Amino acid sequence: MKPLTRKLLRELWHLRGQMLAVAAVVACGISVFVAMSSVGHSLRMTRASYYSEYRFADVFLQCKRAPLTMLEHVRAIDGVASVRARLLADVTLDVPGLDEPASARLISIPDRRQPVLNDVFLREGRYVQPGHPDEVIASETFMLANDLRPGDRVGAVINGRWKVLRIVGTGLSPKYVYEVQPGAFFPDNRRFGVFWMSRSALESALDMSGAFNDLSLTLAHGASEKEVIMRLDRLFGRYGSLGAYGRDEQLSDRFLSDEIRQVGIQITVLPAIFLAVGVFLLNIVLRRLVATQRDQIAVMKALGYRNAEIGFHFLAFALFPVLVGTAAGTSLGVWLGTGLTAVYEDFYNFPDLIYVFRFRDVAFSSLLSLSAALLGAQGAVRSAVSLPPAEAMRPEAPTVYRPGILERAGFQKAFSVPLRIIVRNMERRPWKSALSVLMIAFAVAILLAGRYSYDAVNHIMQVEFSSKHREDLTVLFNEARPASVRYDVAALDGVLIGEFYREEPARLVSAHRSRRQGITGLERSDGLKRLVDAYDRLYRLPEKGLVLTSTLADLLAVGAGDTLTVEFLQGRRRTVRVPVSGTIDEILGLSAYMRLEELHRLAGDHGAVSAAYLKVDESKASSLFSELKRMPAVSGTSMLQAMQKSFEELIAQSMITSTLILTSFAGVLAFAVVYNGARISLSERSRELASLRVLGFTRREISFILLGEQAVLTIAALPVGVLIGMVLSVLLALGLSSELYRMPVIFSGVNVVFSVSVTLLVALLSSLLVRYRINRLDLIAVLKTRE
Repeated sequence: MKPLTRKLLRELWHLRGQMLAVAAVVACGISVFVAMSSVGHSLRMTRASYYSEYRFADVFLQCKRAPLTMLEHVRAIDGVASVRARLLADVTLDVPGLDEPASARLISIPDRRQPVLNDVFLREGRYVQPGHPDEVIASETFMLANDLRPGDRVGAVINGRWKVLRIVGTGLSPKYVYEVQPGAFFPDNRRFGVFWMSRSALESALDMSGAFNDLSLTLAHGASEKEVIMRLDRLFGRYGSLGAYGRDEQLSDRFLSDEIRQVGIQITVLPAIFLAVGVFLLNIVLRRLVATQRDQIAVMKALGYRNAEIGFHFLAFALFPVLVGTAAGTSLGVWLGTGLTAVYEDFYNFPDLIYVFRFRDVAFSSLLSLSAALLGAQGAVRSAVSLPPAEAMRPEAPTVYRPGILERAGFQKAFSVPLRIIVRNMERRPWKSALSVLMIAFAVAILLAGRYSYDAVNHIMQVEFSSKHREDLTVLFNEARPASVRYDVAALDGVLIGEFYREEPARLVSAHRSRRQGITGLERSDGLKRLVDAYDRLYRLPEKGLVLTSTLADLLAVGAGDTLTVEFLQGRRRTVRVPVSGTIDEILGLSAYMRLEELHRLAGDHGAVSAAYLKVDESKASSLFSELKRMPAVSGTSMLQAMQKSFEELIAQSMITSTLILTSFAGVLAFAVVYNGARISLSERSRELASLRVLGFTRREISFILLGEQAVLTIAALPVGVLIGMVLSVLLALGLSSELYRMPVIFSGVNVVFSVSVTLLVALLSSLLVRYRINRLDLIAVLKTRE
């Protein structure tokens, strides 16, 4: 073994604590990068494979009723590659073991299996058979949530008629990767599912022979989606079309695309912080190593070692912990990625979400870590290489000390000697102290920003499930009902309060901008459904005009006082000019509101309602549910409490997982910075501390001098870390927000206390380890001079 290699191994063993701390920080950054890169790639590859194999469409359209002969006109549109017409209906279900009414979306499939757009993946059971009109395939999430198996039966009201459906298979479809009830944002898998039924059976049940109400198509390469959509709108306007739209407006794909985009954001932020801290730690460790080995560098040069050999020798001190951290981080990243992939399987419905590990991610992460090593080591290596042998043989020139700000102000007289030593040392090395504060602050910031999403989700749940929605039950009608339906609903046993609203599909146009957007007509804005913004402030609905959510107003480039062109897509299909009365910053979705009476007037009809919010007498809920299950006019229901519980269960696992990961990583970061800072201070000041011991200072006072400085730096880092954490949280809120939802900027005192407490606890642990080293300080060996 070469002499320099033996020296390297001996020194690495001596510095093992500090090197392992650096390796741990690097491992945290690399593991996050590898895990999130692989998860993002896995989601993209799984989506692409699933969409391709089961032929997910590019453009979608729903209408009231159109003849099948229209398909020839659609195929004639330039750029259309393939077309599929389907039947679709929303129905109420009676599920065994479930007291409340459930809802299902019935979708037609060919009587005999054949490749079609938006095909069905069959997980279990078999395909429907011709001549068996009661057979259906049910979505996997619905089956699992209700503990159903192929062969079980459910009741349904289809087109006003009661029908018993027999489930023969369990399936999935690329159009429902994120499966939620129409109009909802949160899944309730127990009370909503997707059912696939043979075309002939559903055609007969809906009295839709030779017709369709749902259209999907794919585009040829290079085709203009916008042009195809315009042609479709012109063709199907007279058939009650609600407007064609592309994948970017398809709810399931938008949720999935937003998730992939958010994973990309996480790939950059955390690894950058950890590698920056790794650079800082390597720099201070190696600079101290070069400073303490000046005489050894001189001897090596005198013996004939070239500058390149000496430079590579000291560079190896940086490469070793980085390579160890990269290896450990890669393994940890694979383990984390596999676990996170399992979490995503609970959110998104893929036939098989496989974790795909890419060596490219490892190569890139290795390049990042090596770059960090070179960046952290360059200053120390340069000083070792440029050090002349004659100068290196002499002890390092003593530092020139000058009175600091506090000393010049006379404050030192108010401090004890140990405190004055602490203050002087920090004042004499302000940049090092400032960087130490910044690195510890990053640990606090990661904890706070990591738990920001927990605060935000809790706030969203509070606003959506408590403040905004105060109904017990929402009843959806299968078609617009006259205003007199309120008397029928009020007569139902168990209904305490009923409020009705109208959802009118429309196109909002402002200059060259337009948007398909339903307009919601409300009876009042402070009833069971309240208009509240992202920060739970009540908004009063004006007598006239539209109220738009802020994001929708931005998309249309309008504000209060501007005027929109509203093209109604149903009924008389009127086009009217409507003023924008104001905007409201809601959390979820894009919405347009106005008073119900005003919407009736603009639509030009006698008034109709789409659904009702109900407050229910709990003692009579069972009988009410039984009646709703068989009401022909009801196409679906949603339970507020059930949706909240489902959302809480779904989000709990991911929140716990992310909190544990970030807490662990931030703890490693804080430990590494505090421990390395204390160890280097001990190495630099061991002669000074030993002299103080000889002069009569106790071990406790010596520990106070050394660890007190680290305590001051840690305490100073806490408010800085909280501030950085808040800034990171704001950036995360902006990065994670989309058209589907906006992340509110919310900070809770609990999470601030949690972040500060974890950092202090880790700092205390690292201090105890350094205190053990102080107690073992060899006074005789330390006080020996080199002269």
